[in-house]
Amino acid sequence: MSTAPSADPATAAAASPTAEIPVQEASVVEVLGSVHTTNFPDLLRQLGGCLVVSTYQAGKLVILRPDGATINTHFRTFNRPMGMAADGERLALGAAIEIAEFRNMPAVAKRLQDPPRHDAVYLARRSHITGAIDIHEMAWDKHGDLWFVNTLFSCLCTLDTKSSFVPRWRPRFVTHYAPEDRCHLNGLAMRDGRPRYLTALGESNKPQGWRENKRAGGVLFDMATDSVIARGLSMPHSPRWYDNRLWVLESGRGALATIDPKTGAKTDVARVPGFARGLDFMGPVAFIGLSQLRESNAFTDIEITEDNSERQSGVWAVHIGTGNTIGLLKFTGGVQEIFAVQALKGVLFPEIIHDGEHLGNSYALPEEALREVGFTRPPEPIGYA
Repeated sequence: MSTAPSADPATAAAASPTAEIPVQEASVVEVLGSVHTTNFPDLLRQLGGCLVVSTYQAGKLVILRPDGATINTHFRTFNRPMGMAADGERLALGAAIEIAEFRNMPAVAKRLQDPPRHDAVYLARRSHITGAIDIHEMAWDKHGDLWFVNTLFSCLCTLDTKSSFVPRWRPRFVTHYAPEDRCHLNGLAMRDGRPRYLTALGESNKPQGWRENKRAGGVLFDMATDSVIARGLSMPHSPRWYDNRLWVLESGRGALATIDPKTGAKTDVARVPGFARGLDFMGPVAFIGLSQLRESNAFTDIEITEDNSERQSGVWAVHIGTGNTIGLLKFTGGVQEIFAVQALKGVLFPEIIHDGEHLGNSYALPEEALREVGFTRPPEPIGYA
């Protein structure tokens, strides 16, 4: 089987199939499968990381793990998974009514497979019930606090121990907190360990008002100055501060662009064949999520759906210096819409565990307590960390 050819001649156009499993949605069984360019596994190995992709439409987290000459697409089921924040030690996931937090317990790896092959095992640690607030992007700040976009209430939030969420910022034109999705606030970029840039699909103070100008009503905010940096964007998502530049995806055009934070000037870096949403970087490579946008989706009357009838879904690897596509993974069934793409740097073959026996008999103890752990008889291997 083959994929669309890469813009980089060094990338083979042939694809390697990955594992396929059935998924049930709306009483229709589809097969979760993917194909990828032959260089994709080596690309991840060279960059020293893997990718985690969230798809609320399919109700899955998909871990893209290099495995020999193929990508092992490992699916984990969640209720409407969307925004993620992750590093080598932690993983946070925004779902339908909660934020779930996981910790890496690599000692558990020896219990998963013999011989062990996992280099990280993220076990569920806690869940915070937020209610159904349509959580979008999230990130940790330099103090370890988790920030997340509360799209339903049009604000940026943190957590405390008693509240569903703690509003910390909202656009000036949004006059009140209300579960009305007034501007479709969605994207969050950190800079110097602080929340700094946000995106929204419109400047509206009325319920669902952003829908009136989806094609060119998008805005990019600077939270530090409480101002709008750029207007006229086509469904902006996934702002990022990387390589001393401010990046954003214009989903409605299928474009990766940089924006001057002082002037708002926009420069296109690359175009991709789909609704671009979900962005992370490793080295000189941007990994971009693409969604097909089915006919029933509310985001279809935009430029990308007019220009691209194929509407591909997957992850595209783009060189940020040249704008060329240098590799890709395309979903062939089950996954039509992607929300987030998260790089796990320094990790190649992780596992995520949120239910089952390993969660019940794996224990994380403080270092002081670990020094006093002892057994009256040799124990079965247990994932202490």
